[in-house]
Amino acid sequence: MDNIFQKIGTSQTLSQKIERKIEEAIRSRKLVSGTKLPSEKELCASFAVSRTALREALRRLSARGLVEIKKGSGMYVSEIKIEDAIESLNLYYDLRFDSSLIRQIIEVRRLFEPEISKLAARNRTEDDLLLLQECLKELIACDPDNTQLEVDLINRFHMNISKATGNPIVILSMEPIYSLLPRMRNMIYANIEGEKEYTLRLQKEIFNAIVKKDEENSYKYAVELLERNMAVYDKYFKGVY
Repeated sequence: MDNIFQKIGTSQTLSQKIERKIEEAIRSRKLVSGTKLPSEKELCASFAVSRTALREALRRLSARGLVEIKKGSGMYVSEIKIEDAIESLNLYYDLRFDSSLIRQIIEVRRLFEPEISKLAARNRTEDDLLLLQECLKELIACDPDNTQLEVDLINRFHMNISKATGNPIVILSMEPIYSLLPRMRNMIYANIEGEKEYTLRLQKEIFNAIVKKDEENSYKYAVELLERNMAVYDKYFKGVY
């Protein structure tokens, strides 16, 4: 690892330089997940820095999830998981939740969801169909007073369409957005008569198109559902939050 841990300059703070040097090695896969880093003493000697600067850099790398410090064992390059990226986006969206974010989310869904529905119609498996069908059955049978369960089921339906594409990047991109849908839909269903029935009808149409591998109609009904969502937002909620 001599080519990774070498003496560094001082144009920036030492801890920042150390942090970026180690991060670059991780990004370029010179250091892969699970790699044990040299000891603090060895790193201090390689970088020609103090232990204080090194520990500050390692603390920041640990806080960002790039390095894991195991007591009594040492320091290791963390395994970066899809769930970690999703969790960070979930936090970002939660902290920014307001009326403008709601509209932006609907706009993003309008851009991507119809294509996701098309891809799901093309790639879906029988197992995917069973999951989607189960969501619809549970939604139909759901107690109308249990608004929270209703919105959770609708959210699950859309997540299962994303999974039916067979593309993990679709899931990574859309799951943080879908995590906010129960919050948004709960406001809609609690205040607008007949909105659940409208959504359920279109979800059935999307499902039937996916069953038939009908990409054109799966796209069309996804567009109709999202345009309805935007119309509802503009009419009842724009500027409220």
